[in-house]
Amino acid sequence: MHIRSARRLSAVAVTVATVTGVVALAPAASAKTPEPSPSTSITPLSAAGNGGVTILKKDSGGDVLAGATFTLLDSTGKQAASGTTDAEGQLTFQDLAPGIYRLKEVSSGSPLYEVVDDQDVIVTPGADTPLTIIDPFKPASVRLKAKDDKTGKLLAGSTVNIGSGDKTILTLTTSSDGTASGKLPINSRTGSDFWVEQVKAPGGYEIYKPSKAFKAKPGAPVTVTVTNAKSATTPPPAEKPTYKPTDKPSDRPIPDNPGQEEDTSTPSASGTPTSDETASSTVAPAPAGSLAHTGADATPWLIGGAGVLIAAGGGALFVARRRPTDNSTDDGSTAS
Repeated sequence: MHIRSARRLSAVAVTVATVTGVVALAPAASAKTPEPSPSTSITPLSAAGNGGVTILKKDSGGDVLAGATFTLLDSTGKQAASGTTDAEGQLTFQDLAPGIYRLKEVSSGSPLYEVVDDQDVIVTPGADTPLTIIDPFKPASVRLKAKDDKTGKLLAGSTVNIGSGDKTILTLTTSSDGTASGKLPINSRTGSDFWVEQVKAPGGYEIYKPSKAFKAKPGAPVTVTVTNAKSATTPPPAEKPTYKPTDKPSDRPIPDNPGQEEDTSTPSASGTPTSDETASSTVAPAPAGSLAHTGADATPWLIGGAGVLIAAGGGALFVARRRPTDNSTDDGSTAS
């Protein structure tokens, strides 16, 4: 009996020992805690009620721009934040107290672009304010030159129009040094196409009629040259004669001896020259080197001479009629 009991006790002890070992191991296994799963929620702003500003920087062609620097000023003009756009053209300012801020672009980050004007930004509680900022391309500097096509001399007074497509953008006139300058807007980082046309030539030159094409790149200088040929010269007028034209020639023939009138009167029966002959003989000879008289100015003398002849003829006829009467009277008196 005793032995059987011992055997039973031994079996019970073994069983207890086995159970005890299992119980002892349980607390060690339950001490392990699972790792927390990663959170998918958005990280809240650092301070409750604050907001932010998110900037996306692009050019006029739609390309994002990295390296642009911005500064955010509060209502008192104090700098509240500053930063530079990343490779994606983005920049975010966070933990900003609600209010109105002034955004200033300090640098475009490229020599091809201009900075934009300052602008106001409103920060609202618990939200980011998105901003898309587009930087314009820097204008090209154009320099106009007008030259003589033969000598290369720079010419003043040349006026040209510069444009793109069917639109005139700029009008330039060369000054006393033969040059003029201006700015041209660019809409691509590879440059823009333009044309130049002369609308007024320098004095004494032909206008340059063809239209020339050229390309200008952002922020880069470009020189445009127009050449002009001299205008065709007009021959000087022939020298005018220094003598005065003579009177209108008459239909009478010119005498062989210049300077004297042709004798057209009839001598009287007594051989005494008529008043017309006397007047003709007293005319002073023309000075040497003068033009011959044409006879047009002797008309008054001819008229006067004709009157004298008529008067003389009438007187002679009157005397001839009275002589027979006188003779008959004389004869009658003798007969008595």
